[in-house]
Amino acid sequence: MEQSRQKENSNANSKNNDKNNFLIKGNELSDIKHVVAVISGKGGVGKSLVTSLLGVMMKRKGYKVGILDADITGPSIPKIFGVNELRPQVFGEGIFPVETGNDLKIMSINFLLDSPDSPVIWRGPLIGNAVKQFWTDVVWNELDYLFIDMPPGTGDVPLTVFQSIPLDGIVIVISPQDLVSLIVKKSFNMARTMNIPILGIVENMSYIVCPKCGERIDVFGESKTEKIAKEMNIPFLGRIPIDKNIAELCDRGEIEKVNENYLEMCIKALESLY
Repeated sequence: MEQSRQKENSNANSKNNDKNNFLIKGNELSDIKHVVAVISGKGGVGKSLVTSLLGVMMKRKGYKVGILDADITGPSIPKIFGVNELRPQVFGEGIFPVETGNDLKIMSINFLLDSPDSPVIWRGPLIGNAVKQFWTDVVWNELDYLFIDMPPGTGDVPLTVFQSIPLDGIVIVISPQDLVSLIVKKSFNMARTMNIPILGIVENMSYIVCPKCGERIDVFGESKTEKIAKEMNIPFLGRIPIDKNIAELCDRGEIEKVNENYLEMCIKALESLY
């Protein structure tokens, strides 16, 4: 039994060493305490919304926060925060991220394009290198939390981030549909395979509240997310309904004005990293 335990520990250490071999050093002027990636098994489940809300809520609690928009071909973070027209400053030390009205720092490929609606027609290696440069060349200075808004799926960019950037954990975003529940397990299994800590699952578009009678309506049927989280032995971190007010704030680029806090359990999980 003792030999078996030693073998398991040896295998775990080997996996950790293999992963550490691929890690790249961040900018010398950056001091980032915690890095958390927000991922999803497929597109359209609200991953960027969850990333933005986490950034806003943590900034409101007094933490120094940044968001790295790693969704190179479909960036939406600048629009949500109303900073699409701004440009990062470039000096000898590196690239300084755009700052919102509340001093939340953001870096996105949209800041480097001629127009926000210009397409990024790149192959996988170029996209992966761009994400790496957002880590190595951007001067984030001192941050308590850097959130990485990941593209959907388990392709080149998630692989690059998981291998190259020292993550403290990931938050998986899911919607109530059965199909999405099946797909999200691919992200879960990828993270487990690569020994990335999983903080838990957030369910978006969970329900809608009737504006006239106040009745809660499960648009996609009864949620199975808590059951799925239990099956995967990871925490369930909260639900976000389909909220007209939040949607309008995102459309206007005013997400920092949001008042609702649907992610209290997720915030506690992030604070537990300290």
